[in-house]
Amino acid sequence: MTRYLHTMIRVTDPDATVRFFELLGLKETRRFSSEGGRFTLIYLAAPGQEEAEVELTYNWPAEDGSFEQYDGGRNFGHLAFQVDDIYAACQRLQDAGVIINRPPRDGHMAFVRTPDGISIELLQDGRLEPAEPWASMPNVGSW
Repeated sequence: MTRYLHTMIRVTDPDATVRFFELLGLKETRRFSSEGGRFTLIYLAAPGQEEAEVELTYNWPAEDGSFEQYDGGRNFGHLAFQVDDIYAACQRLQDAGVIINRPPRDGHMAFVRTPDGISIELLQDGRLEPAEPWASMPNVGSW
């Protein structure tokens, strides 16, 4: 038997990334730091779905202050989250300064990015009627 545990993404600013996922409704479930390994793991999940976590891995800077370099999130693909109201979710994110890369013109799907460039797909359960300003909003960059 196989059971889904989590999706791991590497992050460069754990506080900004936690704030981003909190805007989506996820909550921190646990955190672990390793002095010897020089990393911090932060787990987040949607309330009531704690068995399906997102693991944020933050590798601490080297002694000289430099960071290990990772390519942006485009090689990862995306995480997908179902939302109750895609228009409200996108408005909440946009009000917090998040760019809506692919607006929910169809009332069903949108894409945004984490502070590290990881694509996040937002999916409406079902489909809402197209509504402005989203219906006529163009894509911004790649998603």
